[in-house]
Amino acid sequence: MAGSREPLRLAVLIDADNAQPSIIEGLLQEVARLGAATVRRIYGDWTRTAHGGWKRHLLAHSIQPVQQFAYTSGKNATDSALIIDAMDLLYTRRFDGFCLVSSDSDFTRLAVRIREEGLQVYGFGERKTPQPFVAACNRFIYTELLRPPADDRPGEEARSEEDAAVARGKPPRPEPKTAEPGDVDPAVLLRTAVDEVDGDGDWVALAAVGAYLNTLRPDFDPRLFGHRKLSDLFAAYPGEFELRAEPLAGGSSKLVYVRLRS
Repeated sequence: MAGSREPLRLAVLIDADNAQPSIIEGLLQEVARLGAATVRRIYGDWTRTAHGGWKRHLLAHSIQPVQQFAYTSGKNATDSALIIDAMDLLYTRRFDGFCLVSSDSDFTRLAVRIREEGLQVYGFGERKTPQPFVAACNRFIYTELLRPPADDRPGEEARSEEDAAVARGKPPRPEPKTAEPGDVDPAVLLRTAVDEVDGDGDWVALAAVGAYLNTLRPDFDPRLFGHRKLSDLFAAYPGEFELRAEPLAGGSSKLVYVRLRS
């Protein structure tokens, strides 16, 4: 989106059964970094009190609710409605990518199908999201990173999420913590990426390294390791990497390069 490039036209489709209203501010900020959300829809049975927490956000953020009744117990009609709409939007050829907001593996095939058309697929879901859905996306962002601290959330919204859990027959979940990187060693990932982008030990553009990392692991995010930007994550390993910034002509922006230390 640098320079005069038009932003990507994105369709944002939210599964209200598998996403929490507390992520909405962070979600839309993240989407704005990726492109322009020309379509914003959320799917669920709005006659249920379980979705009460979402309702106060819909007008404020211009999100269109799509009503889908549960025709029979044990079947998720919401998923089917979202998938049908996604395919209809895909065939309009008006979009550059889709943002699928759910932790449900049922959307894996949808993500694959959209990518087969050459469009970008950005997934948003919790750390419990099955790996096949994560891998099917061009990039996957864990929603734990988008949620405000528990103390900052309105009491009514926090209670509505607990009510939703009870309505689904599940006990209220504890407040999610910041996503854990698991057994991933970030230094190993960074070394691999720099070496693959340029194996000659020369300077490489940090943007190219970031693109490779997202190809290697769609869920890679420096925030998982406690750093807001990729450059900050590299800077956390001064014994292994060197960083260099060059100002761009006619502006205050800088182009950042990285290389392995000898």
